[in-house]
Amino acid sequence: MNERASAPIPTGASEPKSRISDFPGGLRVRATWGSSGQAAAVFALSEVGATLVDHGALGAGAEGDPDRLCRMELRVETPGGAWAVRLATVIYDEPRAIHWDDAQLFVVGYGFTVYAFGARTGALAWSHQTGTPVVELIASPRFGHVIVQSEVETWAIRGDGEVRWRLAHSDVVGAAELIGGRLIVTSINGDVQAIDPDTGKQGS
Repeated sequence: MNERASAPIPTGASEPKSRISDFPGGLRVRATWGSSGQAAAVFALSEVGATLVDHGALGAGAEGDPDRLCRMELRVETPGGAWAVRLATVIYDEPRAIHWDDAQLFVVGYGFTVYAFGARTGALAWSHQTGTPVVELIASPRFGHVIVQSEVETWAIRGDGEVRWRLAHSDVVGAAELIGGRLIVTSINGDVQAIDPDTGKQGS
């Protein structure tokens, strides 16, 4: 029997989406995610042969049962074995991730939460609530933190999970990228800010 047959899709929802990506360090990552109420359909696509931990409660917060929300399963294959985690969010979101090699962390943004996992083991090092959807994650050996860009704030978070600096924005951010050693943040209205990624200071 097809596994999907035992996991019906909620009325009006599309089938779960899946993406496979390769990261430095020999990491191969498969992310599968769906709409609210699609937990059974998402998890029906799970692969065997990996340690699995469900962190759905972290993303669900006061909403209660994470399986009523949008769910995502992330499977990371490493040279030393595979690990997998399940996450949840109150909004439909496409996950984003980076391998922060200097800190030996695999950082994932999903919904309103950023998670940092041990890249080789999958152990949760820390999680951070952003309050608004995560737009981008950026890491560089030139500074000792990961940049977390949400729709209204930029966060610099160290490898131990402590916030190094935080910058609020007056407009909703649509994109962020490193260009010429500066963090360039662009609002949905097209306004551009140049930020020192090490200190958080704004400037041209």
